[in-house]
Amino acid sequence: MAQVTDRRAEHVTRLVHESSELRALLDGARSAGKRIGFVPTMGALHEGHLALVEHALLSADFIVVSIFVNPLQFGPSEDYSRYPRTLDADVEACRGRGVDIVFAPDRETMYPDGFATAVEVSGVSDVLEGAHRPGHFRGVTTVVAKLFALVGPCTAVFGRKDYQQWKVIERMTRDLGLPVGIIGMHTVREPSGLALSSRNRYLSEAERGRALAIITGLRAADAAFAAGERDAQIIESLARGPIEKAFDRIDYVSVADAESLQPLVGHIASRAVVAVAAKLGTTRLIDNFVLGD
Repeated sequence: MAQVTDRRAEHVTRLVHESSELRALLDGARSAGKRIGFVPTMGALHEGHLALVEHALLSADFIVVSIFVNPLQFGPSEDYSRYPRTLDADVEACRGRGVDIVFAPDRETMYPDGFATAVEVSGVSDVLEGAHRPGHFRGVTTVVAKLFALVGPCTAVFGRKDYQQWKVIERMTRDLGLPVGIIGMHTVREPSGLALSSRNRYLSEAERGRALAIITGLRAADAAFAAGERDAQIIESLARGPIEKAFDRIDYVSVADAESLQPLVGHIASRAVVAVAAKLGTTRLIDNFVLGD
């Protein structure tokens, strides 16, 4: 077990690789009356991830951050092999925010030989990302269910940039009766409006400028909704217009029910999410606004 001392002399951030050690440390924390906060990540941490840690500290006093690039949620033509892996920098960032445990298991720890179990959520996972990335959410829910089993009762914080992922995990947790409170935190953005993402590091300077078409489209849709527009097709067209001009490929621009994520046609009766996935070169970006939020 490696240890990294925090700026506060009495605090230590522990880097843990084995599930047995994780459980032992968490058992000790609970015995001491600590409330557990959990932030699952794939690493390459940025200020958006660290904001999740700070939010977890509002309701918990012992924080676990997991770092695991989950192979099950990547398709065969996706970027698993080149996904950024920056463990040393990630541990240092966690140390600076008072994280107690960084859990960084290897693939064999999470999926030992003979692993044959999957967790799947129907309905909310079938559209948007689910339709364009077959098997993606099956991989997400399987790994998150296992992480929840390892961490145990806790409050888990997720970013709402991955809005559908948040809703899928919320549904899984509720349906299985897991002892985990799910919190969705608003998207953290750069001053330009670009949503923070580990994949932003793939963008060239020119592509970063073009990527702002997403926030331009989302803001146009949000402004129209705030002004009273309720036609889903018009809202979608306003969001799509700038993105079509700037991006190389659009997977979807969808106006959907904020809970079921089913596409809306005609009048928007209540809260809706405008969700976007599009590519610049080989980099795929997602974002969303919740109308009426």
